[in-house]
Parts: sequence; C-alpha cells; structure tokens
Amino acid sequence: MDAALAATLGGGVGLVLGALAVGAARLSEREQRTLPPTAPTSSLSKGVGDVLSVLRSIGIVLDGSDAVVTTSSAAVAYGLVRHGELVHAELRHLARQVRRDGVIREAELELTKGPTGSGSVVMRARVAPLGSDHVLVLAEDHTQARRVEEIRRDFVANVSHELKTPVGGISLLSEAIIDARDDPEAVARFGERIRVESARLGQLVKEIVDLSRLQIQDTLHEPELVPVDAVATDAVERVRTTADARSIAIEQACEPDLAVYGDRELLTTAVANLVSNAVNYSDDSTRVAVGARRVEDLVEISVSDQGHGIPAGEQERIFERFYRVDAARSRATGGTGLGLAIVKHISANHGGEVTVWSAEGHGSTFTITLPLAAPKPFEKSTEPTPLAPTGTTPGEQYP
Repeated sequence: MDAALAATLGGGVGLVLGALAVGAARLSEREQRTLPPTAPTSSLSKGVGDVLSVLRSIGIVLDGSDAVVTTSSAAVAYGLVRHGELVHAELRHLARQVRRDGVIREAELELTKGPTGSGSVVMRARVAPLGSDHVLVLAEDHTQARRVEEIRRDFVANVSHELKTPVGGISLLSEAIIDARDDPEAVARFGERIRVESARLGQLVKEIVDLSRLQIQDTLHEPELVPVDAVATDAVERVRTTADARSIAIEQACEPDLAVYGDRELLTTAVANLVSNAVNYSDDSTRVAVGARRVEDLVEISVSDQGHGIPAGEQERIFERFYRVDAARSRATGGTGLGLAIVKHISANHGGEVTVWSAEGHGSTFTITLPLAAPKPFEKSTEPTPLAPTGTTPGEQYP
C-alpha cells in the first residue's frame, strides 16, 4: 500500500474514534444529570441507621409511602415493625400528619403487643420530618412507668381506705362509751374494742412507714454479717405467744453456720411476717415449720404451714400491697395486707427474692432466697460449732 494512502486512512480512523469517544463522554454526562437521586436516599438510610443503632429510643425511618427505610432492632423486638412494615395504624397516622405539615408531634399510645393483640405496651412516640419525604419515628416504652403510676394511685386510695376503717371504728366506739358511761360492763367492752382498733391502726401506720422506707432505700448501707439461725429464732419468738395461745407448734430446723450480708432487723422482720401469716392462717393445734438450708451459693429460708392453702389464681397477687386472699379473716386477725409486700421488698433489697408454693387443702410454703455470705479464709474451722436455738433440734425436718 502507498505510504500516503496509509497515512490518510489512519488519520480518518483516528478522527472517527475520537468523535465516538467525545460523543460517549457527553452522553454519559447527560445520563448522569437525568438519573433519579437514588444516591442521597441510600446515603440517608445508612447514616440514619448508624445513628439509630446507638440510640436508646426505638427508631424507625419511613419514606413517602410509609414504607420502612431503616429501623432499630428494638422496633422489631417490640413488634412495631414486622416484615418491613409499620404495624400500628396509630403510628402511621402520626407519620402522615407530620409529612403533610412538617410539624413535630408527640403522643402516648397504648399499642397491641404481638400479632394476636393479647397484650399491650404503652409507647411515648415523637415523630419529626427528616428531609423532604422521610419521617423519623422515635418511641420509648413507658409501660413500666404507667404501671408504677397506677400502683401509686392504688396505694394512696388503699391507704386512705385502710386508715379510715380503724379511725372510724375508734370514733364510733368512743361515742358508745359516752352513751354507756353508766354501764361499767359496756364501757369495759367498748374500751377493749378501742384498744384492739388502736393497735391495728398503729400496726398499719408502722407497716406503711416501713414499706415506704424500703421502696426508697433500694440498697443497704453498711451491711453486716447476719447468722441465719439467729434471725429465724428471733422471728419465731416474736410470734410465739400468739401461736401458744392457739396450740400451734412452731418447729425450727436450720443448717448451722449459714450467714448472709444485710440488715439483721429487716431480715428478722421479713421472716417474722411469714411466720405470723402461717400462724394466722392455720387452724388451732396444727404445726408451722421454719427451716433454712444452703443450696449452692444461696440460702433458702422457708416457712411452711398446714393451712387451707392459696388458690392458684391468687398466688401471683399475694405480694401486692393491701391484697388479701381472705379479707374477712385478715380483719379478724388484725392483718393489714402489707406483710408480704414488705417481705418482697426486704428480700429484693438483700439481692434475693421470695416465692410461694401452695395447694388448696395442703398448706403453703414461702421461701426467701438470699445470696450466701462466703466465709473469709481465716474464718474456716475444721470443727464448726452449730448454734442450736433453745427448744429446737438441729437437723429436725418438717414432716
């Protein structure tokens, strides 16, 4: 081929390729300018997702069609988001209002929990606009706070009612004494009733104060080493007179050398409340057993009776304040309905719990479980000396 012809053809091909390259570049620029803005949305989702992962609140981001763009794991755990969709219509309605006018809204909503709707959860929701089309939903679980507030209101109402009963009784009895001042027998009878009602009122006020102090004082200050068998013995002695008057035998069997850290007076009060309940709800000439044993790194203090037992449906509520299974019997025995609530709080303040086993016609067993106080190395002894309280037999078990 002639050299001049080859040079001409090469130059032509170069011009064509250059023109194609320039055209392709310009076409690419036009396409990029006309592409929908997907990058900002992706960037928004990722950035918000990173923020939601460190928030304590439940977080959900919705797009313009109410579809979930990103969410925190808690939203799924609480059942607010399922299969990538916002479950509750109440939250969707708030989101649409905010998207429409751009005004931040807050609301407290009671929402169904789970697909069956058998339970509910109280959510404090705050909804705000996020960009031009997106909406951010932040929610916090206020179920426990609502429950605490309801308990507080019930407590105030119950205290008012419980105080009104003995105060009203004392007022009526004092009027009866004035009317019967010429009848010594009637005066003595009404005077005894006033004494009983006054004692009940004093006990009620004391238990209300004790319970309030326990609720405020969540932790124990300067706990001491407390021998469990001594606590059981002191508790039994507080109830001994009442039990003897009804021929109820209190049998005690505690493993030796068990100790816990805490407040001895509070622990004695807790066990004494259980023993007192066991005596009050038992028939005459029956038995009550008080025992303590070690279970791994725990101490179990149990009080068993031969009473009528507690119905299964009532057992979950007996530790509530002022709740009584048998209100008539509680009034007859001077019960206030606060004893088991006090036991519950004392146990919790010592890092433990109280549980109940009961069957109708077979009695009840209440068990306080507390952390065992590990002995210091220099306190170990090869020959431990058991502390056997007076009138008890070490190792004796409740039949």
